[in-house]
Amino acid sequence: MNTAALHALAAERSRTASRPLWLALLLVLGGGLLAVVGLGVGSTGLESVWQMLADPVAAQIVWDIRAPRTAGAFAAGALLGLAGAVAQGLFRNPLADPFLLGSASGASLGVALALAGLGVSPFATQWVVRLGLTSAAFVGAVLAVLLTLALARGVQHTLRLLLAGVVVGVVLGALTSLVTLTTPDILQAMQAFMLGSTGFVGWASCWLMLGVGAVCLLLAGALSRVLDGLALGEATALSLGLPLAPLRAALIVVLALATGTAVAQTGLIAFVGLAAPHLVRAVVKTTHAWLLLLASLMGGVLLMLADTMARGLLAPQELPVGVLTAVLGGGYLLWLMRRRVG
Repeated sequence: MNTAALHALAAERSRTASRPLWLALLLVLGGGLLAVVGLGVGSTGLESVWQMLADPVAAQIVWDIRAPRTAGAFAAGALLGLAGAVAQGLFRNPLADPFLLGSASGASLGVALALAGLGVSPFATQWVVRLGLTSAAFVGAVLAVLLTLALARGVQHTLRLLLAGVVVGVVLGALTSLVTLTTPDILQAMQAFMLGSTGFVGWASCWLMLGVGAVCLLLAGALSRVLDGLALGEATALSLGLPLAPLRAALIVVLALATGTAVAQTGLIAFVGLAAPHLVRAVVKTTHAWLLLLASLMGGVLLMLADTMARGLLAPQELPVGVLTAVLGGGYLLWLMRRRVG
């Protein structure tokens, strides 16, 4: 191989290695731009942020309502994007999503039981009630994952985990329907939870999600080598000397913690965790160390975009953000499937 060919190969490797960094910077800039737009989108449509900040009442609306909502959308989307990347790497399945182990059904059942006992909306303003419903959703999601692990008899068999997650999701979903049928007063409140909303996220919820997200990202990053090994097959991962059982259990803890925290604060928001890793892979081919970070950023940007559109498209009315994420994410996946078939 001559010198020119070697230089060309080195240049191509340099460009490939720098793509994840450029994508990360692009996502950060896009998130910052969406944050500014999100501060100016309200019941009357798009408004000037700088003019609102000059008015004390309008400034309070911006900092106490719109700012935490925008930051909460990014934090929840980042948690779901990270959980989706972990799930797809752990199960070696590009269709895996954060709710695969039954966490969504468990959270829904927990909220339904709490609503049946409290008889209030899941997004009530009273902080005591809100804390109770948030805790119920988180506990329900975690217990559903534990039930899945118990049915699968541990984490050794991926296929058994998948089947156990499907069974737990169906059974807990049926129990949730039974609770709503026996207590019809909570049906509207449950619908709000099922469609997802960032409208009642406060600063406390933002800091909680950002803190949990940082911890989950650090843990997942430390385990990224396991996901790289699993991508080559379990036999190859074992040949590399990786103790798969405890490491797989640690990844499931990250998956359950990230998913449960996001669902507890914003309800069920579909397709963000599924679409974010796909969008990253469509742009760059990289290891899981970068993929986990990029999927988190992509999930945060996606949910911020959907939340901004939900507020602005039909102002003063507001669309459920879960509907928009389902339309955007489902449309992208259908386009991707059609392109691959073609």
